Amino acid sequence: MAASPTVVSPGLAVNLLGSLEVWAAGRRLELPASRKTRALLGYLILIRSPQRRDRLCELFWEVPDDPRGALRWSLTKLRPLLNRDGVERLTADRERVEVVSDDVDVDLRRIQACADDPEAAFEDLAEAWRTADNILLDDCELANQPAFAVWLDRERQALAQLRAGVARRLALDFETGADEALVWAVRWLDDQPFDPDAARAVVAMTRRARGAEEARRSADELETVFRDAGLTAPAWSTPAVTSAAPSDRPRPDAPRPRQTVRFVRAADGVSLAWASVGREDAPPLVKAANWLTHLELDWEAPIWSPLYRDLAATHRLVRYDSRGCGLSDWDAPEISLETFVSDLEAVVDAAGLERFPLLGISQGASVSIEYAARHPERVSHLILFGGYPAGWRHIATPAEVREREAVMVLTEAGWGRPDPAYRRIFSGTFMPDATPDELDWFDEFQRQTTSSRNAVRFLQAFSELDVRHRLGAVKAPTLVIHSRGDRRIPMATGRELATAIPSAEFVGLDSNNHLLIGREPAAADFTAAVRRFIAEA
Repeated sequence: MAASPTVVSPGLAVNLLGSLEVWAAGRRLELPASRKTRALLGYLILIRSPQRRDRLCELFWEVPDDPRGALRWSLTKLRPLLNRDGVERLTADRERVEVVSDDVDVDLRRIQACADDPEAAFEDLAEAWRTADNILLDDCELANQPAFAVWLDRERQALAQLRAGVARRLALDFETGADEALVWAVRWLDDQPFDPDAARAVVAMTRRARGAEEARRSADELETVFRDAGLTAPAWSTPAVTSAAPSDRPRPDAPRPRQTVRFVRAADGVSLAWASVGREDAPPLVKAANWLTHLELDWEAPIWSPLYRDLAATHRLVRYDSRGCGLSDWDAPEISLETFVSDLEAVVDAAGLERFPLLGISQGASVSIEYAARHPERVSHLILFGGYPAGWRHIATPAEVREREAVMVLTEAGWGRPDPAYRRIFSGTFMPDATPDELDWFDEFQRQTTSSRNAVRFLQAFSELDVRHRLGAVKAPTLVIHSRGDRRIPMATGRELATAIPSAEFVGLDSNNHLLIGREPAAADFTAAVRRFIAEA
């Protein structure tokens, strides 16, 4: 691994890649011996916004300590490092702490700027990749601080994605020798080992550099890697690769299917928005609400839009926004399994549906299971995708509980901020194979769809779901679909769900994503399985 580069600057410079370093006028400054103080510095440089003192205490210090005293001590060590040359960069009052670092040369920002520059030269991109080929804040990991560990892990994942994007450009966008192009394709694949485009690039560049026989061996090896991971290997016939063709991505100006949005009052008076799309005389299909939706913005989504368009071509698709998000009331007195189920009852009654297939995705599967158990006469078919019967509070280890609760704290602190780092805690695990553009879209979509308070309320409600005792009561023909590489809800959970529901059918999809991306082949496999099941059951 390359060493973190030394930046000689007439002002202040900070290297976040590799061991944390601070430079002033070309001289490396001595940092505090305290690992937590160094971690605090790296965090404040990266986050670039005012941070509440109590939030910093939660991130960096254990409860038995005197966290406010420890924070004050750390700030006294950081002030002389940052407040130099008459510039006060570290500011703090009784409530908040902030590092204003716009005039600081930060290595990670230089890499990002280079990656974002469509006119960047090959040499500049190659240097950016070499700088990025280091561990972010390598000497700042903190044992027993799960909230900080979650944040740091997400930032490192974002760095790997940034590095992969740079390697992709170096492999595909420049006229280089075949051997050099192969080197960059391999580096791209190293950071995204299950990206079919990266795999195809490696095979194509191997063919150029070393001939057809070596390319065939490379393809065979990669097929084994994909197969061992439960994935379908890429087709090797097309050497040109793109992450997702622009024509395949939903555009903001793409015409939306004609839908009718209406509102219904829930049992406790909450206003619920629901919509119907497709022919009124088509057979119905009801989708239970899940994290997170917006009846209007969904049509721009790289996730939902292609699936909804496909299903609405043959069904009258009825869907709704859960209380607390989208077009439904955000100010809901209660968010729980009971209200989720009663809201579904209100929507299907308002839609005038007597008997219908019911689709539940993620936690919407638990809601659908409970509804089907209560109303066997109304559910003709039950389809569950990425579902689970019990929230994590019922099954997690003490360490997992601490980590999940830390994520909830992070969510409340950073949900509404322009910086997507907090929201990407979810998008990264929901869709590990998404492109940067798709993740950016989903990050912003989540921010617009609900408040930070409600996001935490949803997470709390999801953690408490438990319909395990209801699985045997499901009478409807049931199809359980699950992504084989799902990193949020393991496929084993889907198999257990299918085992516990009488006579349930199980279908595995070749995807790593908990939420399917419309462009991936698994999305078409999903809609085909749903149509086939409804027709045959």
